[in-house]
Amino acid sequence: MRVAIVNDMPMAVEGLRRALLASGDNQVAWTAWNGAEAVKHCAEDVPDLILMDLIMPEMGGVEATEIIMQSTPCPILIVTASVGMNSGLVFEAMGKGAIDAISTPLFGGSEFSGTDESGANETLSRKVSMIEVLTQPIKSSRGLLKQAPLSGTTRGPKLVVIGSSSGGPEALAKVLKGLPEDFQAAVVIVQHVDAQFSEGLAHWLDQQTPLKVRLAKEGEKPRKGEVLLAGTDDHLVMNADGTLGYQAEPKNMPYRPSVDVFWHSLCDYQTANLTAVLLTGMGKDGAQGMLELKERGVHTIAQDEKSCAVFGMPKAAIDIDAAVEVLAIEEISGVLRKKYKSMLLSRSGEI
Repeated sequence: MRVAIVNDMPMAVEGLRRALLASGDNQVAWTAWNGAEAVKHCAEDVPDLILMDLIMPEMGGVEATEIIMQSTPCPILIVTASVGMNSGLVFEAMGKGAIDAISTPLFGGSEFSGTDESGANETLSRKVSMIEVLTQPIKSSRGLLKQAPLSGTTRGPKLVVIGSSSGGPEALAKVLKGLPEDFQAAVVIVQHVDAQFSEGLAHWLDQQTPLKVRLAKEGEKPRKGEVLLAGTDDHLVMNADGTLGYQAEPKNMPYRPSVDVFWHSLCDYQTANLTAVLLTGMGKDGAQGMLELKERGVHTIAQDEKSCAVFGMPKAAIDIDAAVEVLAIEEISGVLRKKYKSMLLSRSGEI
């Protein structure tokens, strides 16, 4: 891959350059010392991937990501040494279309050492390889997943499941902000984000909504009015007893955690209780799982192109007719409020 490096710290640039050249057939397309330079370079030469720092003079990574994704879009991976202090900026950049984020070997202010550099090389190599897969035509995940049951006997609360990737944090915040504190369904989210950022993302989303947001724990059941976020690089799944769990298989899925794997595990869930929502993101994750759910009678919603930061995952679902509705991000929470309020009133005999 032709990879660009945007960072104002020479030591970080050199470390990232070494890491890239040491793994696979990567080459450095160009380097930039701030976001303004990156925007200019990208307009002249769009790379396969940009490694984007957050805090830089003149123009930071969030603004540069937004401009690049609007004018000359390409995959952007946030690589920063300031994760702990600037997690909000990480999620803001991902909301503008960055695909994921990792920490540099300078994380915590330490200089490059053999151990730190080795660990950073491994993480960077894994992320670059994943992004390279995502930018290629992706085959259906149907063959990677075991046949789902058809009985629909798994019982549980009214449930909204949401899948998202690039642009997801901002889109998730907009949906969750529109849900009331007494929302009559549980919400479970699979967002493509490195495990080291998942807890920070849950905390950040918790500040955006009246609902309680936290990481999903092994063996627990979703509860109405609560939002659970997949919290590891393993796949979140729904077990036959209605509890959530994590599993490594299938290991050959390019997305970890995978929306398709989670939604496939829901195919035994009571369909009348379920709504599936697919938001902005690169690739096709969630499209096949959404089709399986729709074919079993689940109400499915895809975000429309105009309101997406990256119209990849929703487009893939729309292209195979997996979406019952295609809605702007601003409309989705209203549909969910109406549906679950109506279900509650119907159950109490008021309508």
